[in-house]
Amino acid sequence: MIKQFFRKIVGLDKLDQAKAQALAEVEVAKKLANQAINAAAEAAELEQRAKETPKERANAKGEPWVAVLDTHVAKDDIRNGFFELDWNDQFVLQLKQAGYGFDGDPDEEIVDRWFRDLARQMLEEEGLDTNRGAGFIDVKRLAGGKAEVK
Repeated sequence: MIKQFFRKIVGLDKLDQAKAQALAEVEVAKKLANQAINAAAEAAELEQRAKETPKERANAKGEPWVAVLDTHVAKDDIRNGFFELDWNDQFVLQLKQAGYGFDGDPDEEIVDRWFRDLARQMLEEEGLDTNRGAGFIDVKRLAGGKAEVK
């Protein structure tokens, strides 16, 4: 009791209150700083995801992905051409599970089997003849683990 009276007379109680308030403000500032850091990290992650290609997003999620990148038609013969496809490993695995290929088969051949089947189904749905030459697969290896398939 005397100790508290003495602290009050010399003004130490006000210093204690100021110290307690300052500590409380520091805690609030720490919480706000952590929230800002987390928000900045989330914004950076969203920005990074926005820069990713659909294939990169599918790979990150572990999802199968395939896309037609381009369609090429021969200038001298409109009946000839090819589609430029891209896919990920998960798509090839999905095709293997669906019976389009086996371990050891080149990915390009597995995707080609699927694509030919897809084209055949489209012809059948339109009532068109499916007994037509479908050409051949010509695989040309490119840099960066890519291949050109014609």
